[in-house]
Amino acid sequence: MELSINTPALLFPAISLLLLAYTNRFLAIASLVRKLFDEYNKVNDKENLAGQIKSLRNRLNYIRYMQGFGVFSFLLCVSSMYFVYNMWQSMAKATFAISLISLMISLIFSLVEILKSTSALELLLSEVEELTDQSLLDKMLHRKEESKD
Repeated sequence: MELSINTPALLFPAISLLLLAYTNRFLAIASLVRKLFDEYNKVNDKENLAGQIKSLRNRLNYIRYMQGFGVFSFLLCVSSMYFVYNMWQSMAKATFAISLISLMISLIFSLVEILKSTSALELLLSEVEELTDQSLLDKMLHRKEESKD
């Protein structure tokens, strides 16, 4: 199979948009880390915030790997186009294949980071629900009082 210069070029917009999305995730988490750090210095109950900051550190590492493999994929894609241009088909195919694998690894890290993000949000939401919901005992007592009236 002959690899044309258009094949690796098709990945350019996809990888560029993916890197933009990764950068936006990084900026959002960096902002959240700064906010939590300020709260950490003000609040007495530091254990919960320390756990959140540790979770964000892990997510930042995932984003670093996402971005790294995405940029590596982009570089290999450009290299593949160069090899196609010079008619070095075997090198072009190899670098394009590695580029696709690198992009796949980047997407796997993205999936893991999204799963970590949603589990952290679920934990936060469950804590908020516990604070806002009446306890089961309070609900039962309230119903008994209503039935007496």
